[in-house]
Amino acid sequence: MKRIAVFTSGGDAPGMNACIRAVVRGAVYHDIEVFGIRRGYNGMINGDIFQMTSHSVSNIVQRGGTILKSARSKEFMTPEGRQRAHEQLQKFGIEGLVAIGGNGTFTGATLFFDEFGIPTVGAPGTIDNDLYGTDYTIGFDTAVNTALEAIDKIRDTADSHDRIFLIEVMGRDSGYIAIQSGIAGGAELVMVPEVLTPISEVVKTLQAGFNRSKSSSIVVVAEGEEEGSAAEVAEKISKLIEGELDMRVTTLGHIQRGGIPTAYDRILASRLGLGALEGLLNGEKNVMAGVINNELVYTPFRDTIRLPKPINEDLLRMVKILSV
Repeated sequence: MKRIAVFTSGGDAPGMNACIRAVVRGAVYHDIEVFGIRRGYNGMINGDIFQMTSHSVSNIVQRGGTILKSARSKEFMTPEGRQRAHEQLQKFGIEGLVAIGGNGTFTGATLFFDEFGIPTVGAPGTIDNDLYGTDYTIGFDTAVNTALEAIDKIRDTADSHDRIFLIEVMGRDSGYIAIQSGIAGGAELVMVPEVLTPISEVVKTLQAGFNRSKSSSIVVVAEGEEEGSAAEVAEKISKLIEGELDMRVTTLGHIQRGGIPTAYDRILASRLGLGALEGLLNGEKNVMAGVINNELVYTPFRDTIRLPKPINEDLLRMVKILSV
């Protein structure tokens, strides 16, 4: 293999640039020509492909987002779109791909290989930390720290005004950001998609706090919580608690995706980027590079797409004990 390409796809995550840098400089080290594809699969279809050098990735390790930009491509999910993408890769003589992204990215890569035989090795780039086959994904640590900074500031005003704050964090299908930022931020309760938390239980926890003369409380809600958004949860709580209730809702939203990546995310991204590249050069195909128990591992795309990554029950138990 003498020519490879790297691209980012799906939601951006802090650390993606560090991963791109590792792929490009690893390719230069191994005397492989490396190309960048802008805007994910859309760029592949449209031929937005350019050659990269070591200089192309100078001074990006500390930057959030992705210099290659990202997009979700409906066209690539059609046979015609994938045919156009393959023709573009042929024009540039590209023999293999490193894909930085999540489930949708790896689903597209699997279809692409089945139809055209282009091998891809993935690096898990998503703040949700919801991919089977790695302990942590690129961007997760930074997102948790961003959420934690907000929770710490909100607690100050909650204490000052004797308020309950419901803070909604990202996590449509995964509660990892909620659970870790909640523990670190001293939340009284964390609501995640993986475990049903009835509103009656939320009310019981809050009332127990009132009975202990607790004047303020923080509830962290993952956006995919079964009881609804933080605003919906707040409305349900207000119907079950009698009397005046000073309650506020804060939705952190996309602020969690941006920002300077933490040291941990930069190191993890660099390790996974180089691992993905060297896996590709060593004949790996249709796999995701991950780190489990501090060891680099490769997991088939079909497993990362199909298998769920459960929340650690000990973490949920910890929230309950530490809120007493």
